[in-house]
Amino acid sequence: MIGAGPRGTSVLERLLANWASAGPAGTLHIDVVDPYPAGPGHVWQPGQSRLYLMNTQSFYPTVVPEDPELVPPLAGRTFDQWRERQQAHPHPSLTDEERAELSRLGEADFPSRALYGRYLRSTLEELLTVLPAGVSVDFHAATATSVRHAAADAAATLGPDLAASGPAGAEETSVRFDVVLDDGTVLTVDSVVLAVGHLDARLNPEQRELLSAAEELGLLYVPPAAPADVDWSRVPAGKTVLVRGMGLNFFDVMGQLTEGRGGRFVAGEGNAELTYLPSGREPLIIAASRRGTPYRAKATLTGYYPGTVRLRYCTEGAIAKFAESGIRPSFDYDLWPLLHRDAVWAYYSTLARSQPDAILTGPAEFLRALDESLRPHAHSTAKWEHTAESVIAVHVRASHRLDLLGLAAPLAGRSFDSRAELDDAVVDYLLDDARRSALGEDDPVKMAIGALHHGRAVLKTAVADSGITDESWVAGLRGWFESFVEGLASGPPALRSAQLAALARAGIVRFVGPDPKFGVDRRARKFTAASPWVGGGMAESADGGAEGAAMEPAGVGGAAAGGAGVRGFVGSTGVIGAASGTAHTGAVRDRTENAVSGSLAGAVSAAAMIEALAPANRVAVNSSPLLEQLLAEGLVRPRLMMSVEGTPVQTSGLDVVPHPYRPLGANGSVTPGLYVIGLQLSATQWGTAIAAEARPKSGPVYRSGQRTLRDADEIARDILAP
Repeated sequence: MIGAGPRGTSVLERLLANWASAGPAGTLHIDVVDPYPAGPGHVWQPGQSRLYLMNTQSFYPTVVPEDPELVPPLAGRTFDQWRERQQAHPHPSLTDEERAELSRLGEADFPSRALYGRYLRSTLEELLTVLPAGVSVDFHAATATSVRHAAADAAATLGPDLAASGPAGAEETSVRFDVVLDDGTVLTVDSVVLAVGHLDARLNPEQRELLSAAEELGLLYVPPAAPADVDWSRVPAGKTVLVRGMGLNFFDVMGQLTEGRGGRFVAGEGNAELTYLPSGREPLIIAASRRGTPYRAKATLTGYYPGTVRLRYCTEGAIAKFAESGIRPSFDYDLWPLLHRDAVWAYYSTLARSQPDAILTGPAEFLRALDESLRPHAHSTAKWEHTAESVIAVHVRASHRLDLLGLAAPLAGRSFDSRAELDDAVVDYLLDDARRSALGEDDPVKMAIGALHHGRAVLKTAVADSGITDESWVAGLRGWFESFVEGLASGPPALRSAQLAALARAGIVRFVGPDPKFGVDRRARKFTAASPWVGGGMAESADGGAEGAAMEPAGVGGAAAGGAGVRGFVGSTGVIGAASGTAHTGAVRDRTENAVSGSLAGAVSAAAMIEALAPANRVAVNSSPLLEQLLAEGLVRPRLMMSVEGTPVQTSGLDVVPHPYRPLGANGSVTPGLYVIGLQLSATQWGTAIAAEARPKSGPVYRSGQRTLRDADEIARDILAP
């Protein structure tokens, strides 16, 4: 087993449970390889800052299955069950910090990642106390650097023409593997499970240029990384720092540079707004993202899904009808129209219930008319939106009508004369979003998002294992829907929005604006950022003054990482003026066709820049010695999909065949005994970064909730098969 984080722990648990259930007389030896402590692995280390929160509540995660169709676990429980047990009977090994957090942690609260790591370690420790007869486990605190066919087996069993063998021949042949570790150990094994989880990745061209400029000019550049791996003390107090990305990692950065330096949030009297009391050791944070705003915060709910929202159209039954009819659906034309209807119904049914004055006619009359307009069988897919819009126009006040796609781009269509005007607009958005989150199931916007959240669970099953066409996976699901739904349904706890608003009011955080363009001002030795939608006269320097700029874009077009902005950027072109005494050499400075001269209105500059992004989850750009070796020697390959133009597109994950998931080699062959689980399945499963979901106490139970645990079970049963 390569990887001892949550998914590796789940595979180990399934091996033990299935071995004990079968009751064989033989022996089973399991080698577990990971440089990080087994159980928590890299991401969930118990010693990390408790300011890093999980993005799911206590009731959600588990590493042991509750599926009645699977063999019961020998030990372990869900995180929430573990939380309750530790509150009632604390384990003697719990630290004071862990006891303090547990004492105030409820089932609907967001645990720290450190505490979840403690749960993972406890689960593994429990499993090791109930090893079945004949089973032994060794842990290797090392990094696997290569996996190859064992030398003797490759010569004697496979013969000289392994590359020519096809899938059928490979399936009939038993193969052993040599797993080489970075401490010199060589493990010869019958099966290898790749549960490698989050991996470091090579920087993209723009990031490499920024890093090179930082090294040359003496600037601080923090590339994409797991937040717990970063030394935040390197960011100087009282200075300006550019932070690119306003997703979940942004709030980790924000916490470390504010509360992590002694600042405090205090609740206001008579309202829910917070006030920030600075310590004086904070930097000035200038935040940027394509939207210009962070993800929308989660609604305050008693469960993972809103109980008042029930899918009517995008249901597991409706999805199954495609397969029953022999249809491989398209995302945009077959699946999205169903979920779109559900979001519309969730919004307006909540509006009619919670704000009946927004309905010009009777709420019941309106909902009957809306229900008829949304029925898929009532009219063609191309016309249902027009019919529904006509009904809404008659029955709903204009100020209360839903712009679903607009929810993900709250600043779209707006421009700002000054940065202060932009900051005020973002604070208004944050406070409004926090207010809506507090309303929970009584807020129409949050319930429309709740329908998308429900639908995402259904779609995970629908699109898995080539469930939709390649073209719609590339252009629809991953092309636009993924970023859209993540910005709405994968946001932080509502507390984070309130905290960010408080920091902005305190002058600790300011914003760049939508579609930011990043560059390097070599004359001033600063990173720069500007939005085409924000004015403000001369460029703002790190100390708040104004200065001219001779800036170079950090990449072609200067778009923010992750793709071009929604509205794009139109910039002037010219010749870069090199700083005095500096040779005008290097790849960045030679690209004069992408240069800008003079100052950009409203630009900000800083001597430090942080990428608030995780390393790219793309197997082709990973920097893991193991995956690089497997790719180079053809034991695995990235999956290619065909775009709508008929050209092949390299996807983020490995090419695999189900079930269990086994990688395809460069020649299309399947190597028996080699398995994949987790993030590297991102080209055949969608949403692989999400942990397994504990069985909810009420509401729907979606098949996708414990998919990764069934993946682990399939691998275990295949390994143990006679």
